[in-house]
Amino acid sequence: MLEKVISGRLSNTLSKLGLEDFYPNKLTLRSLLEINKDSMYENSTSFLKDIPWYFLKKLLKINAECRRCIQLPVEEAGEYEETDDPLGISLSTTEDTHSGVNALDLIVALFLCADSFLQQEMSLRMSMCQFSVPLLLPHSNNSQCSLMLWALRGIVKEWCPHVLSESKGFIEDVIIEANIPLFSFVRLKNSSLSKSQILNHILSQGQQNQNIFIHRDMEGGTIKRQISDGLVEICWFLPSGKENLDIFPEPVAFANLRGDISESHAQFSFLVHVSAAIFVFLDKVEENEQETLTSTGDVKNKLFLVVNGKEQNREEMMSLKTTLEKIDFLMSNVMVKKSKENGAEFSRKLCGSIKKSLVNAKTENGPNIIREKAFELGLLVDESISRKQERAAEEIMRGIGLQSIPDYKKDNLPFQGETWKSLSRLQMNLCRINTCDDKGTEDYKSKIQEKEKEIKKQQAECKLSEGLQSFINNISTSKKEERDFFLKWLKLKLDSHSREKLSELRNQFKEQCKNKNPELIKELDQALLESSLGIEHFMREMGLIYEFLQENTEEISCLPHLAAEMVMDGHPLELLDGDASNVPEKWLLAVLNEVHKKVGNRSRLLVLAVLGVQSSGKSTLLNTMFGVQFPVSSGRCTRGAYMIFLRVNEDYKSELDYDFIVLIDTEGLKSPQMAQLENSYEHDNQLATFVIGLSDIAIINIAMENSTEMKDILQIAVHAFLRMKEIGKKPVCHFVHQNVGVVSAHSKCMTERKYLLDQLNEMTQIASQMEKLPTNKLFTDILDYDVEKNNWNIPGLWHGTPPMAPVNTGYSETVAEFKKYLLETIKSNKTSEPNQIPEFLKWVTSLWRAVKYENFIFSFRNTLVAHAYDNLCKEFNQWEWKFRKEIYSWQQQTEVEILNIDTESNVEVLTNKIEKKKQEVSDKITNEEKKMKENLDEYYKRTDRRVNLIEKYKVDFQNSIDRLANEIQLSVTTKLECTLQLIVNTKKALELQRKYRVLIEEAVMKLLYKCKEASTLSEDELTKEFEKMWSESTANLSGLEERDIAGCVLKQLRKNFSNRNVNQELVNVDLNNEGLQKFKAKSKHIDGWQIKVPVLKQIKKKDLQFSTDSFLESSTQLLESKVEANQDYHDSFTRELLENVHTFVDQNHKHHKTNTKYEIDLKLHVCGIASREFLKMHQKFLSNLNPKNQLEKFKPGYLSDFIDLYKERDDCQRKANDYIKLCIKPAVEDFINRSLGVDIVDEILTSQHSAEYSSRSFFQYNIQKELLEKDDFECFVKYINKYEIYVKNWIYEHIKQQLKQNETLNKLKNRNLKIITEKIADAIKAASKRPSGVPLPDDTESTKELIKNIREHLVKEISIPVEAEKTIMFQIQSTCHPFINSVKMALENLANELENEYFTSEGITEILKKLTVKPQDELFKRVFGCGNQCPFCKAPCEAGGKEHKLHSAAIHRPQGLGRYNYIETTKLVPELCTTLVHSNAKFKNSLTDSKFHPYKEYRTFYPDWHIPPDPSIEASDYWKYILVKYNDQFAKKYQAKPADVPKAWRRISQEDALKGLNDAFNIK
Repeated sequence: MLEKVISGRLSNTLSKLGLEDFYPNKLTLRSLLEINKDSMYENSTSFLKDIPWYFLKKLLKINAECRRCIQLPVEEAGEYEETDDPLGISLSTTEDTHSGVNALDLIVALFLCADSFLQQEMSLRMSMCQFSVPLLLPHSNNSQCSLMLWALRGIVKEWCPHVLSESKGFIEDVIIEANIPLFSFVRLKNSSLSKSQILNHILSQGQQNQNIFIHRDMEGGTIKRQISDGLVEICWFLPSGKENLDIFPEPVAFANLRGDISESHAQFSFLVHVSAAIFVFLDKVEENEQETLTSTGDVKNKLFLVVNGKEQNREEMMSLKTTLEKIDFLMSNVMVKKSKENGAEFSRKLCGSIKKSLVNAKTENGPNIIREKAFELGLLVDESISRKQERAAEEIMRGIGLQSIPDYKKDNLPFQGETWKSLSRLQMNLCRINTCDDKGTEDYKSKIQEKEKEIKKQQAECKLSEGLQSFINNISTSKKEERDFFLKWLKLKLDSHSREKLSELRNQFKEQCKNKNPELIKELDQALLESSLGIEHFMREMGLIYEFLQENTEEISCLPHLAAEMVMDGHPLELLDGDASNVPEKWLLAVLNEVHKKVGNRSRLLVLAVLGVQSSGKSTLLNTMFGVQFPVSSGRCTRGAYMIFLRVNEDYKSELDYDFIVLIDTEGLKSPQMAQLENSYEHDNQLATFVIGLSDIAIINIAMENSTEMKDILQIAVHAFLRMKEIGKKPVCHFVHQNVGVVSAHSKCMTERKYLLDQLNEMTQIASQMEKLPTNKLFTDILDYDVEKNNWNIPGLWHGTPPMAPVNTGYSETVAEFKKYLLETIKSNKTSEPNQIPEFLKWVTSLWRAVKYENFIFSFRNTLVAHAYDNLCKEFNQWEWKFRKEIYSWQQQTEVEILNIDTESNVEVLTNKIEKKKQEVSDKITNEEKKMKENLDEYYKRTDRRVNLIEKYKVDFQNSIDRLANEIQLSVTTKLECTLQLIVNTKKALELQRKYRVLIEEAVMKLLYKCKEASTLSEDELTKEFEKMWSESTANLSGLEERDIAGCVLKQLRKNFSNRNVNQELVNVDLNNEGLQKFKAKSKHIDGWQIKVPVLKQIKKKDLQFSTDSFLESSTQLLESKVEANQDYHDSFTRELLENVHTFVDQNHKHHKTNTKYEIDLKLHVCGIASREFLKMHQKFLSNLNPKNQLEKFKPGYLSDFIDLYKERDDCQRKANDYIKLCIKPAVEDFINRSLGVDIVDEILTSQHSAEYSSRSFFQYNIQKELLEKDDFECFVKYINKYEIYVKNWIYEHIKQQLKQNETLNKLKNRNLKIITEKIADAIKAASKRPSGVPLPDDTESTKELIKNIREHLVKEISIPVEAEKTIMFQIQSTCHPFINSVKMALENLANELENEYFTSEGITEILKKLTVKPQDELFKRVFGCGNQCPFCKAPCEAGGKEHKLHSAAIHRPQGLGRYNYIETTKLVPELCTTLVHSNAKFKNSLTDSKFHPYKEYRTFYPDWHIPPDPSIEASDYWKYILVKYNDQFAKKYQAKPADVPKAWRRISQEDALKGLNDAFNIK
């Protein structure tokens, strides 16, 4: 029990060091492991309170320089003062003052303030530095002390006693558990000899001189001790097996008591009882000191007196001799250092005495014995506080008892036994279907899934063993300290037990590795695995219980919570079970999600992993760098990967932008025990790919001295990096070269780095060939790699020959520098949003799934990548629509502007105008293209969209922008040419119309004069006369001449074939006779030998007919959209149709083996239909421009003019109404039709249904979900086989439905109506004034000027019919001012009239036909994409843009749905291409020349398709369900027999199908 009152000296020391708040035992290891600003900066100590933290930081990095920080720098301590006594011979007795602390006081203070786990870690690190460590720790005033057994239990050492040197064996044990004789060195009163220095001399023989024990001649050694008297330190000499180096043949322990033994009687008594010999250093013995020497009982033979024999002290020596004779002391045990002997010589003499004592030394110094002795003497034992947890651990160990570890694991840890390993193999087989039965891969796959379910059922039937129940009960405590003690005790005992059991196996294994017998190596390797038992096995069992037990009891459901607490406390978590080669995903997900919750959903992770060969110092590197405790001993055999979470301190989170640094440690690549086994390269590749894929920083440990080993590791690492590049992950890579001499490193540096780069380049090319990718020539092609910055030379770990060598200071300093560089780089390179735990888990799932497939790159699917890609697609679609809108706006304005050109302008003027506009739009398109590319560049600079994952798609989107610009350029150019032709044709019609208008107006005036001369006539009589005149005047009016449309179409067809040498086929063609019958695919349309085989011939013709029918249906839709437009025929329409046919033929040529005859016949068929439809279109256009028809529109106006002139009535309001009705209304309607298409698209893209059109994948999800809900077989057939037509119709119906809701269409029309009427009103207002602002005069001429001004003000908004204007102006009598008011009133009436019309007018279908921008076409372009379908199942491509390199689909289908059936049985094929491409199955078709080809190598024939496996087993449930439900109907439709579907498919419900669809498209 610690004293409640702290002594003054202890209190002062703690206060001086700033440790008072941590006393007693409040300083934790976890707090020191947090990543903070001090992790980066190695600041020197400026204040005494900095010293403890500087010491601990250095110590945790195993830096032996940590003891040099005990004094402040001179400049901080104060300037050196001048003195009158430079020789220091003043008689003054004033004590010297020091600006520091005694190193022993610092160690004692830190041990008193540290909790048990930090004490253990400090002891371990001090031991690695070859420092002595506390054995007995004094408390305040040396009134009590503690035996530090617990603190010493973490020290595991290896040594080779000379009896094992020939066999080259070694012993590995917890040092305190080993029965090692102890020799104690103590001091009686003052001794002129330094026992610490003497001990250092003894222990350093054969090595460089080491300051194992702190002594007076060390830096700060003269600072007076305050609290460390009574401290007993211990260290061990351990033999290396080399007689020329070893001082002793066996291990020896040395204890050193600080201070006078007469003041530390308890410590001295303890040492007397446990030591083989005690060396008492003294100069003389007073009477009162005799009692101290005799008080220990009859142990005189143990005592050795060490005396400094100085010549000037002869009297003291004689006195000493007399006293020793008096107390009957053995004079042979007195050792005198002669004045002529130096320290080294005297040390050898002491060694001799120790060796003699070793012969008779009893070695029963186990921890239990010394613990009992400590209790007897009233000493405290640090382990006492954890006795309960020790007993709990012992209870588990008793459960193991005498049985073998494999038997214990089989009985007590059944979940991770052979069943779990069988399940892991099954899951691997599910991804690599290398064998299958006659029923096909899907049936085989279903059988594997059934076996998987059976195994999971078996696992679920396992019960919790007593040992595991005890384990869970002990870690379930709410007291963190109790749980940690239990885990540590259990770890220590399990490690000790495993070491005993594994020693013999390891020796056998070593022998067989020499003999190179693969079978025996494999057996022993398995035996080593099965004989290994540690905490991780209990944790793994917990995880598998959670993974498999169906019943969700409270005890089971709390397991992830327990594991999460352990993770938060810094315990390792198994990421990859190396024994079964599997990842317990459910368990991992649950544990890390618990961690995520515990930190308030703020869990930004930086993942750092290290890979390298076994025993290359990977774990030590991480332990040194971050102070963690990955296992480094060879006591047990552990496989797989483990991770530790390190918290980032609050003060550093904002700078670092992370909440945790996750360290991943792995088993060794190309480890000796794996290298000679089968599939070792594949195993290493899987591990490296998985771990590097999860990493933000990957450290590759390589050894330059072993060329073969280096090549192996580089090939594995480069392979993994190449895979990461292809899937969009780019970890930072650092190569660490260990055991490099620091002095020579610089001179050799450039040569070695160049050699390494050459090796990396060579490995890059090899890996590229293996992955069947376009060869990457250089390592820098796949990774951002800097030879200078990404290579680290680290000196060897040990400074000398182990086991007595300390850790090399150069090692820890270089590792610290490396860590600092990493943290600085992390701070400065914030290029992407950090992954939080949920995103990290998605990477775990997707990487592990892809790793299980043979072809990783083409098997990889990741929801984070999918989301990042989908987000870019959404943004790209918005940019594209903005681009199109901008051009449509320009196009609308330009067309109006061109239509408003003076009709009297000649064709040359019009052509020049069009050419200027072409240049103008070209510049505008270039500008918009540039903006879009800038948007793309800016998007890739964002840090919140994970753009680093989709870097490889950037080029695709850039190409899509180029294609978009070209497409728009062609479209607008064609539209301008059509507009030019329209104007030219209209000009001819208007010229005729003008001519006939003049004749009519002359006839009207003649009739007027004639009637006025006659008697007064009534209106009826006037009307009768007018009708007679009109009939006579218009009787002989003729229109424009009809063009030979069929001839025009045929001319374009011949041009299309101009370079094909087939014009002979088109010589006597009459398009009027083409396309009258249904197109039939014939044998003469197909080339190849298959057409000669009757069965194949019918299949080929049937297949070609089906494809052609689908195409012709789509082509007919395109033709209808052209014909519906209110325009004249243009040759570009035929060219577009022919281009469509060419694209279809080109895309299907390889599959169908079609020839030129097929292309000619198909184009003739399409042109025959088109020529007739285009003729109707042309005739309709001519009819609309027919002068007689146009004049008929104005007949009522002329009649009214005639009557009003006859009766001399005011025509103001009538003329105004006619002006609005005949001039303004058509222009307003045209304006609305031009604007409405874009507005409808905008409305849909901003409505509640906007998400449906946000990206192609989401559109696919919605359309398939609707199909499932609609449950209509014919819809499925059309969707699968006539995808383009189905999508167009779906979009069209969706638009109609949207426009009906809430009178959306009327609102849009009214909005545009309001816009244009306001513009017209503004134009009327502006037109009523002259440029000077003066109102027009109130006369008739001003009325005409007003009309002219209105036209000029609206020239960019609407096109007002010129002839209509002139007709209205015929004989107008109204003056200007009344006419203005009448026009305003008529405009207002028009607005009201049109508003009312919108509620009662034609249907939406008719309105959509009139629009210049078709919303259905715009939305179709947005979601349809490239139009490619999977070559095996016809699933549509969903990749973004149109210029993507690879086609892909989120979900594929059974091939039977794509009309594939087996030739022999004619049964529909149930196989999924997502399964087949990763199996050994084969396919054949016309592309393979009907020869079987492996599905695995499908990219030989389909290099532009990417078919990864389904993201989950359930993902394909949607189409499995559809095939099962409509199996018979599909068979009947496709003229085949129903598919033999696996039984498991029949259990899929509609709900399962919808869930599978959600999984496939990542919909939560």
